[in-house]
Amino acid sequence: MFVKHCMNSQFTLLGSAKYCMLASSAVIRRQQFLIRTLGGYTDQTHLKRMQQTKAMSGTAFEADSENILRAITPNLDPSKHKGQAGKIAVIGGCREYTGAPYFAAISALKIGADLSHVFCTKDAAAVIKSYSPELIVHPILEESYSIRDEDKPSISSKVLAEVNKWMERFDCLVVGPGLGRDPFLLDCVREIMKHARRSNVPIVIDGDGLFLVTDSLDLVSGYPLAVLTPNVNEYKRLVEKVLNCKVDDHDAHEQLLSLAKGIGSITILRKGKSDLISDGETVKSVSIYGSPRRCGGQGDILSGSVAVFLSWARQRLSAAEGDLPISKINPTVLGCIAGSALMRKAASLAFQNKKRSTLTSDIIECLGKSLEDICPAI
Repeated sequence: MFVKHCMNSQFTLLGSAKYCMLASSAVIRRQQFLIRTLGGYTDQTHLKRMQQTKAMSGTAFEADSENILRAITPNLDPSKHKGQAGKIAVIGGCREYTGAPYFAAISALKIGADLSHVFCTKDAAAVIKSYSPELIVHPILEESYSIRDEDKPSISSKVLAEVNKWMERFDCLVVGPGLGRDPFLLDCVREIMKHARRSNVPIVIDGDGLFLVTDSLDLVSGYPLAVLTPNVNEYKRLVEKVLNCKVDDHDAHEQLLSLAKGIGSITILRKGKSDLISDGETVKSVSIYGSPRRCGGQGDILSGSVAVFLSWARQRLSAAEGDLPISKINPTVLGCIAGSALMRKAASLAFQNKKRSTLTSDIIECLGKSLEDICPAI
């Protein structure tokens, strides 16, 4: 009886193990089927999509982004002093949003700018400072909740005076990351942008800066050193406001050209599957395959990147005096092409390493290597 029970137990265990193996293999087959059906990502899938994108990039609109990166990225020269490789300022950062201005500012440093400033509210300053000691943080912006109505004129004057004393030191402003939509804060930023324009300082506008500009197009209209970097929804609002129509993806190049012309002498980088760039005279695309991971903050990396490359492009073209192949290209367009290309390369590299867990901070850490692969420092 005991022997019989043991034998039955063994058969039961063997049957259970066999059943588990069959069940496991069935589960694996179903998972593999779902991955294939839903377009799941493997290393081979990522490589295949990169190759497909590269094949599609040979269009008349596709920018020669790697050669542009090589042309405008300055050599590391021991004879240069601090600040000559770029001084960038980010206007943004409030109680709710502290990550976005940090991402934009630290990306500028990781690419090669010498100094990166952040002008933010007092509530955001300590938090942003805690992210990195590399950033110069100015806690000078104010929001409506913290001040009385009768104090607003004097506080506004103090804010503007503080920013203005720094303005002419900057090679480019980035306006909007983590800015928020507080009315008093936006009024102050509106005046800061006017002063930047009078000082001939380039302005890259993203995030809530685009919300401000869409309602006040006169801030950028006719200013050739202004760059807008809208995402899908921000672009839709701009098209409806300026062109009074819906977004037309079938004729995206022509519509972007019309939008840049309609606003007047500015450059627009329309973010998407392929980034489209226009200054109202020409349209270029950057189709380098990036990453299927859409974590928040990638637009902030892009805005900081464009700011650096725009300032480098202006310096390079000024020093070359028309002797470069890129001399006929608008420096704002060059900055957008280079920023877009590097951001996409860094995102692709980060995704290869981290897959679904890829975060904005991972992409930032890949900026240096991505640029080094194209433009070796030594």
